[in-house]
Amino acid sequence: MNKKIMIFVAAFLAALIALAPLIGGRSEAVIAHAENDSVLAKTSKAALLMDADTGTVVFEKNVDEHLPIASMVKIMTLSLAFDEIERRGIDYETMITASENAASMGGSQAFLDANAEYRLDELLKSIVVASANDSCVAIAEHLFGSVDAFVAEMNKRAAEWGMENTAFVNCTGLPQDGQYCCARDVAVMFKKLIEHERFFDYAKVWMYDFEHPSGRTTQLTNTNKLIRFYDGCDGGKTGYTDAARSCITVTAKRGDTRLICVSIGAENSKTRNKEVSEMLNYGFANYKTVFAVKRGDEIGEFKVENGKKPTVKVKAESTSSAFIKIGDAAELTVQPVIKTIHAPIKAGEKVGELKIMLNGEEYATVNAIAASSCEKKGYLDIVDDFIGAW
Repeated sequence: MNKKIMIFVAAFLAALIALAPLIGGRSEAVIAHAENDSVLAKTSKAALLMDADTGTVVFEKNVDEHLPIASMVKIMTLSLAFDEIERRGIDYETMITASENAASMGGSQAFLDANAEYRLDELLKSIVVASANDSCVAIAEHLFGSVDAFVAEMNKRAAEWGMENTAFVNCTGLPQDGQYCCARDVAVMFKKLIEHERFFDYAKVWMYDFEHPSGRTTQLTNTNKLIRFYDGCDGGKTGYTDAARSCITVTAKRGDTRLICVSIGAENSKTRNKEVSEMLNYGFANYKTVFAVKRGDEIGEFKVENGKKPTVKVKAESTSSAFIKIGDAAELTVQPVIKTIHAPIKAGEKVGELKIMLNGEEYATVNAIAASSCEKKGYLDIVDDFIGAW
């Protein structure tokens, strides 16, 4: 091979390498997980690691395979319960009667007394901490009248959230034909669950005494050991059945970066926790979250036409962040695009948009909203302005 041909081949190969991240639209995150398939989640049947804010996946294994997930079904049970409690304005101190059906549940439980009343707050806590099947049924019956109606709503929400490889048959995760999920869908519903701050109040509890109206107590211990043994882990949901094997979904936060990690079908809890810890370690070592704007951040003060106040402060309606590989350039800027603001204006009303730019290119858009209300000028206000300007 002569020198000119060697130079041409070398240049051609260099060009291919440079274009590799762009061919087929493969993201750097996909390349990262492909390179580590043989290292991470060795025994898990399926696994996934993603950024909790943007949903960016950095590692995946068999993420769409239909599998039993045991008590991780309760992720949807809890998410639906929190959604309904907040939507309906239900007080967490509400007393709920445990039916005989609820009290008869096997597996993990809080050992509820049939026909006894329990606080909604305590039932939720027992599900998050100790995976209590009886508490799941009691809440399902209270919110929707029956478990069947509750499960129907679980499947409806799953469809709305794009969970294409999921079917719920019960609200506990106890073995039952026709119930399955996948790692991708588990991550989707867990991302929804952790939007409820109250979840973390329960998830961080290691051990407590669950008190019954009769005076007896049941000591409940958190099934997620990683809240004690993994730095930054502040919530999760475990599961185990003979068919599902050891399963877990956790979230951990370090600095501004929050990750979600799913493992389905690991050999045992020890191996499962080790593999999840390794996935999280990989994520924190190689990626970081950079915020452009956070929900509620004030971005300026703008003129109000015909308002009793000359200006109104404007803030971001939601958070916008970028999840990037450590070492990569990431310049995030915010460009307010505010329309002419006419009074009257109500607090929370949209007044424009915030264009988020990443390295000079448009990356995302966030609504800009009024931070406070401003009434329209009346006749006397106009007269006062005229006299003041005289």
